[in-house]
Amino acid sequence: MMKQLIIIIAALFAVASWSSATPEEDQIVAQLKQEIVKDLKDNILANWAKHSPDPSGGFYGYLNYAWTPREGAAKGGILNARLVWTFSAAYRMLGDEQYLTLANRAQRYFIDHFIDKEYGGSYYTLTAAGAPLDSSKQSYQNAFAIYGLSEHYRATGNQESLDAAIAIYRKMIEHAWDPVHGGFIESFTREWKMIDIPYPKQMNNNLHCLEALTNLYRVWKDEGLRKYLREEIDVMSHKVLNQKRWHEELFFTMDWVNQRDIDSYGHDIEFSWLLVEAAEVLGDEEILKDTERIAVNVARVQLEEGIDANGAMMYEKTDGHLDTRLSWWPQNETVVGFLNAWHLSGERKYLDAAVRNWEWIKKYMIDYEYGEWYGNVSADLQPQRRGVKADQWRCPYHNTRMGLEVMTRFP
Repeated sequence: MMKQLIIIIAALFAVASWSSATPEEDQIVAQLKQEIVKDLKDNILANWAKHSPDPSGGFYGYLNYAWTPREGAAKGGILNARLVWTFSAAYRMLGDEQYLTLANRAQRYFIDHFIDKEYGGSYYTLTAAGAPLDSSKQSYQNAFAIYGLSEHYRATGNQESLDAAIAIYRKMIEHAWDPVHGGFIESFTREWKMIDIPYPKQMNNNLHCLEALTNLYRVWKDEGLRKYLREEIDVMSHKVLNQKRWHEELFFTMDWVNQRDIDSYGHDIEFSWLLVEAAEVLGDEEILKDTERIAVNVARVQLEEGIDANGAMMYEKTDGHLDTRLSWWPQNETVVGFLNAWHLSGERKYLDAAVRNWEWIKKYMIDYEYGEWYGNVSADLQPQRRGVKADQWRCPYHNTRMGLEVMTRFP
């Protein structure tokens, strides 16, 4: 009862925060939502629904800039898990039966082909025909398996999906969770033997493990899961995040000693809102307040350091060298992260930054010739016109999530 009360209070606070916007801000938000949702439906989802299904089974592993598949391309576990999430979440929010059909197709293929029936967990890649190719167990990949399958259950009530998500979660806790220092280790063999790599703990892996635990806890209120979600929030807040600089650190030893000097602006702004989401789902008021404090500070620093003169989010800074690449996914996270910071702080600069970023996306990142978005735009604003539309890492997850977050936040 207390947990439910906290969640209700948080929800009422969110409504109150939005309702305190000025009439001008309301108009700006309404226009922003209209444009982003139209792009989501008519551009992002429409193109993935049309071009990504593979007639031989599942979805293509590689699609070029014009949506032409590459014969024999491997099918990536990350891509396919994200497709399970994308079409499931799209169906849950939009109610279009087309998305339900695609969500079920993605779920069926993932369970039948990607899940290791002998050792548990999911494979990293398959051949084009659906046989295991790289059978290693990456925590990052398995986190997205949990994320996608739990979303399929959330959208459809399919018990098989929830059972599969729970089974993968349990394998992750058994083998990948570090009971001494906390957090998730990255790489394992098919049999879940740890692989010796230079950075056994990584920010990006733990960020998306947090996201996976959050989504699973939405639909499965297990006390053990609650414990690990709480601990992963703490790991991300106090071991991954450097609260003196308000940047996450990226590559770690087992005992969380940072090994590289890198600021990843897109990951930082993504982290800022995912952390708050995790705390909201957890339902702990004290933790939620702390994550909200963190989120606004992280957003402030990314606004100061990561946004270029045109309003786009740059890629990263490594050993003092600024990488000015403009990739598609940080722009999605920038819109959501700054809207979240505006919600929490009431400071208009964050709303303006989100709108300015979206205006940049419309002008430079959307591919008006072949559909969807370009993967990258150069610092001199030239799009990568021959970049891929789909591979292991290129997917509709970030774009779709931005659109659905805007719908959720501005009903």
